[in-house]
Amino acid sequence: MAGVSSESLATALADLETKLPTASLSLADELFGILRVLDGSAGLRRALTDPSREGAEKSALVQRLLAGKASTDAAEIVSQLASQRWAGSRDISDALETLAATVAIAVAEQRGGVSGLSGLERLENDLFSFVRTVDDSHDLQAALSEPQATAEAKRALALRLVPAASDEARLLIGQAAADPRGLKPTELVKRFAALAAKRQERWIAEVVVARPLTDQQAERLQAGLNRLYGRELKISTTLDPQLLGGVRVTVGDEVLDASTLARLTELRRQLAGQTG
Repeated sequence: MAGVSSESLATALADLETKLPTASLSLADELFGILRVLDGSAGLRRALTDPSREGAEKSALVQRLLAGKASTDAAEIVSQLASQRWAGSRDISDALETLAATVAIAVAEQRGGVSGLSGLERLENDLFSFVRTVDDSHDLQAALSEPQATAEAKRALALRLVPAASDEARLLIGQAAADPRGLKPTELVKRFAALAAKRQERWIAEVVVARPLTDQQAERLQAGLNRLYGRELKISTTLDPQLLGGVRVTVGDEVLDASTLARLTELRRQLAGQTG
């Protein structure tokens, strides 16, 4: 996915972020269900990606189709998705799959409590456990790709392989087995794992400093970053004597350096032990 579709997906993910703190696994399951409807109707996909239609018109179409059949959150997510511009009719389905998986991943993140990283790490481990099990067995690979087997039979087989996996992992694995959308189930599970790994970056602060931190400075840095981002971050610190500005912090896609002095000033004051 590239160009206008990539931009639309980025917008949809940003909009979704506001719903994730209270999202449930049932919302992810709903979105996967709507994805199956989209995949089964080329005409609907064309209607929702028709560049000659206004976004509001396409959004209204989704609201009418889902009225009484989906939750308010699910209908809102899909209608917002439809209001965006898409380069191809398949792109909107691919985007919806990403949104559904992101909801499930965020639920795993919530399960981690104060440190959402632990929930995400467990999810990623569960997903790769399934991948390793299938990759080690030609019989399982054949069974999961058997064209005569029903989607539900494949889902049931996949879930028998991961009895101890989290509910979020089981939803994603079951989805990949039942509806891999042109991929091998393990390849789709790897995509889901990559999304989980990407979300882990929100919990990791890569800190580069010009000189080593004392224990007290490190504690203040930890407290300052936790307060700044509103969550308990895992900090990885490296040394670069040539660093201008003294400190650079990267959390996910966000970089704080000399170009963001307003936010770094507070961190520098924390490291210096200043208050007020």
